[in-house]
Amino acid sequence: MQVVAVVPARAGSKGVPGKNLQTVGGRSLVERAAAAALAAPSVDEVVVSTDSADIAAAAAGAGARALHRPPHLAGDAASSESAVLHALDALGGEEPQVTVLVQCTSPFIDPADVDAAVRQVLDGSADVVFSAVATHEFLWRADREAAGEVHGVNHDARARPRRQDRAPDLRETGAFYAMRTAGLRAAGHRFFGRTAVVRVPALHAVEIDVPEDLALARALAPLVDRAEPVDVDAVVTDFDGVHTDDTLTVDSAGLETVRVSRTDGMGVQLLRRAGVPVLVLSTETNPVVAARARKLQVPVLQGQTDKATALEGWLDERGLDPARVAYLGNDVNDLACLALVGWPVAVADAHPEIRRAARLVLSRRGGCGAVRELCDAVLDARGELL
Repeated sequence: MQVVAVVPARAGSKGVPGKNLQTVGGRSLVERAAAAALAAPSVDEVVVSTDSADIAAAAAGAGARALHRPPHLAGDAASSESAVLHALDALGGEEPQVTVLVQCTSPFIDPADVDAAVRQVLDGSADVVFSAVATHEFLWRADREAAGEVHGVNHDARARPRRQDRAPDLRETGAFYAMRTAGLRAAGHRFFGRTAVVRVPALHAVEIDVPEDLALARALAPLVDRAEPVDVDAVVTDFDGVHTDDTLTVDSAGLETVRVSRTDGMGVQLLRRAGVPVLVLSTETNPVVAARARKLQVPVLQGQTDKATALEGWLDERGLDPARVAYLGNDVNDLACLALVGWPVAVADAHPEIRRAARLVLSRRGGCGAVRELCDAVLDARGELL
């Protein structure tokens, strides 16, 4: 192996509790970091160093190798470098030429940027290459000796040039550091020798240290994340607010009716023809749900107060891997089901909590073609979309 990426991901976090398992765009931060490193063509192996069984499981699910980190390297004072060096020791064998430190705190890492950094080290043009974003911000620092007073750090406040006349400063994003392994061993830290940067877009430079950063990343995810093929083996949907617009009509006799979309029905039919199982899972017990399921010729589970347990049972009966299942929901009673599957999906008008938990937010509203949109995405991933 020429290149190994190490993702430090300990369980403890003061700024954001349980940070590395917090989700952005439907995937945990550790999964996102591991997936970005795995997708970089020059990276041969990705290792997640952790003291948590849950983080280790998430890392393995993303395709990375999980390594147990001892307690003395997992405390607040432990450096990222100590975790990286421990991982290299644990791997054994021939030492990689390049080691990449990849941090979970950066949710929008582009694999192409990681690859560009690695290749600069491999070709000998630099010993260390890290991610940075160009900035024209004027920085100030408080004067410790004069309370309340500040002074300019990267500019002369008496002669402030226009933005277009200033060379930008470079802000370290903390996302990744490609290092010549021999130099890392000798120095014991990530900066040594000839140092260069890979400039990344501002949208990729979000770093999560406090809850507000996490909220920002979740809001940006639908804009930043690239469309992924929805490659799944089954589709499960809620009913109210998904197949319907979440409204109903009640006549004088108490008969309830709902409005559904014919195009959703065609989407389900196409999935069935392609051999993709579909399930309707609903908290409510209502004849209209059963009637619609019969029309769609799909199974339905109604009156499920614990929808996640019902979903787990259905998946187990069919031997389906939850990581390869899509669940389409719209409201907070769907959160547990969304957390259970690899493809949590939300309708366009879903509750904000559902949108934040989703890996994919559809463009269509419940009852207005959202089910068909998901069906088309699944068929497209299978190469069966007409």
